[in-house]
Amino acid sequence: QVQLVESGGGSVQTGGSLRLSCAGSGDIHSTNFMGWFRQAPGKEREGVASIYTRSGSTFYANSVKGRFTISQDNAKNTVYLQMNTLQPEDSAMYYCAAARIYTRSPLLPAPYNYWGQGTQVTVSS
Repeated sequence: QVQLVESGGGSVQTGGSLRLSCAGSGDIHSTNFMGWFRQAPGKEREGVASIYTRSGSTFYANSVKGRFTISQDNAKNTVYLQMNTLQPEDSAMYYCAAARIYTRSPLLPAPYNYWGQGTQVTVSS
C-alpha cells in the first residue's frame, strides 16, 4: 500500500506561483510513475504532469508546458509541482497519484493505483 498526502494549495492572483508537495509513505519505492492531476467542477480529471521515478523523465500536458515543473526528492519520498504564471483556468482540485506499472500514457488517470485526497488551487483574475 502507498499513502499520498498533498499540500501547498491555496489562492493566488493571475500570474502568481504555488508549489504543491506530495509526501508518500508505505511501499512508495515500488511505484514507477508519480503524477499530478487536476479536476475542475463539471470537468473530467486531467493529467498535468508526471515523472518516471526510475529515471526522472518528465511529462507535461500541453496546457502547462513551460509553466509547471514536476520534480522528486527521493530522500524525502516527496514529489513537487512548481506552478508559475498561474491562470484562472488552472483553478482546480489537484491530486497526486502513484502508478505501480510502467505505462506509455503517464498523463492518463487509468494506470494510477493510489491517489491523495487533493489540494485546492484557486487563481483569481
